[in-house]
Amino acid sequence: MRTLDPVEKEFLKPSVTRFDVGDTVDVHVKIVEGDKERIQIFSGIVIARRHQGLSETFTVRRIVQGEGVERIFPVHSPRVAAIEVKKQGKVRRAKLHYLRDRVGRSTKVEERTGSAEAVAAAAKEAKAEAAAKAEAAKAEAAKAQPKPEEPAKK
Repeated sequence: MRTLDPVEKEFLKPSVTRFDVGDTVDVHVKIVEGDKERIQIFSGIVIARRHQGLSETFTVRRIVQGEGVERIFPVHSPRVAAIEVKKQGKVRRAKLHYLRDRVGRSTKVEERTGSAEAVAAAAKEAKAEAAAKAEAAKAEAAKAQPKPEEPAKK
């Protein structure tokens, strides 16, 4: 445990969307223009994640009018309203800086076949099935046990 962890704990977001390097994400960023505030969406591929705790950041890259644009976002920043995962990427590296040198279709990252939602749904279904089996086994055990005989009433 680091020395600053208790202090940082109150500034951490309570829940952060789970995403990894290679995922295509939409980052909802709060933009202040004068006295108005609006949300702007920055879409792209996560090419890096760094640090931990309050200082954790991630880099998102996208191509705009043929030019590569990268932005670094703090995960726990109040300016980052939401992180929405569009596609999960199948990558074998922790940093995807090699995408900077690529042009055209070679910048695409292969999509992971089992999406997070599908995996979560399958796990939930398996858990419900296991609970149903346990309940059925409990009922079966209750039937198998002989009931104590009640004394006859006079």
